[in-house]
Formats: sequence, structure tokens, C-alpha cells
Amino acid sequence: MMNFSLVDVKNITSNELRANFSEADLENLADIIIETGGIIRPLVVKMTGVESYTVVDGHFEYYAAVRAREKNPRQGEMVNAFVIAPKNEDKILKQIATFRGLDFDEKPEVQTPVKTNHSESSSKNNDFNLLKKEIDNFRSELAQERQERQKLYETLKLIESQIPKQITPLESFNSLSLLELTFRLRTAGFTDKKAVQVAESVEKERNNKKFESLKDVLARIKIASGKKQIKGISGDKMVDIVDSWSRILFI
Repeated sequence: MMNFSLVDVKNITSNELRANFSEADLENLADIIIETGGIIRPLVVKMTGVESYTVVDGHFEYYAAVRAREKNPRQGEMVNAFVIAPKNEDKILKQIATFRGLDFDEKPEVQTPVKTNHSESSSKNNDFNLLKKEIDNFRSELAQERQERQKLYETLKLIESQIPKQITPLESFNSLSLLELTFRLRTAGFTDKKAVQVAESVEKERNNKKFESLKDVLARIKIASGKKQIKGISGDKMVDIVDSWSRILFI
């Protein structure tokens, strides 16, 4: 008949106007909801469609939850609620009226006072205690679920921090250390000697000015060949570098 659920505030509507409630009171409760992580008294809602609900009881709490979501979208996103089937709405409303001390059944305008005996009062107390127990159990489950979600969030953040950073060939020329760059050049087919020469030339050039493109790298990298300075990286070799380094995108 009734299910305890976490419901997205944006999927809930109310047939009562927000203007019927004090904005100061809504603001105060919204701050408390954000501070405590939820409302103590769950809303009573009924389904009106796929993932859409309307408030049956708790209109003030609903608008406070809406305000909490406006102030803190992440923390005020979900609200705990009793979800009832539309066919059971009348029964639930009678129970709500009982807890409020109201007489739900239709009466003539002139009502005859009804004497409440001890057994009726005891039954109401039992119903109230049962509902209170269910609410306490739900709050405990909600707190446990919140702790598990927090642990999952922290685990995901830890995993994310350990994911290596992607780096492009141009970034490699501009940022890798001399040792790392020498190793990378070897993976692209350079001899040990030439890898060291090119790496040293790269370090010298980028200290003067960062490379703006791979074409800029080709134009500026020179190595010694006898008494002459020759191009350190040919166009074909740059193709090999890009192909080789594209398989090693992480440092």
C-alpha cells in the first residue's frame, strides 16, 4: 500500500500554492534540511505518472525542500517520502486526518460530539507508534544509504585521481624531462646517441621558446654532424614519432 522511497524533488508537484506559506518559515526549514541532509518527516505523495508525483500530505515540507534544492541543488536533490497508490489515497487521507486529530468523515453542519472511549484512544496511539517506528527505520536506512553513497563518491574520486594524464606529442616536446624525452625518442626508432642529441636540442630550444606546433619542432631541432648542424628530425621520422607516441598517451 505504501512504499518508502527517495524521490527527486523536481518530479513532485503540489496542488497548494507556495504563497500560502511564510517564506521566512520555508527559508528557515530549507536551511535546516541542507544542514541535516534531509527532512525528518517524510512527504506523503502519490504517483501521477512515470516518475512523477503529487503531494498528498506535507505541502509545507515540500516547498521547504524545493527551496533547499534552489539553494543547494546537489544536497537538496532528493527527499524521502511515502509513495502511495492512487487507489489507496482515501484510506491514507483518513489516517492522516486521524493523526491530526481531525474527523475526516463527512458530517452534517451541526455535529454531535463523539465520545472517545479508551480502546479507540489506545488504537490511535498504537497506530501512531507504529508509524513512528516505520519513520525511524526509514531514517536509519536513509542514513546508511547516504553513508554508502559518500563512500562510493570518495572511492570514485580516489580512482579518478589515479588515472594518468593524457599528453600529446607536442606537449611531450614542451614538457617531458630530458630523460623521459630520450626514452620516448628511442621508442620511435632513434639510436641511443641520436635520441640524446635530439632530446638535448629540444630542451635547449624550448627553454628559449615553447614549440607552437610539430612543424615548429621540425624547423628548430638541429644536431651536430661533424662540423655542421643538420636537421635533427625528418618529416618521415616525425610521422614515426606521432604513430609511436599515440600508443603511449599516458605518463
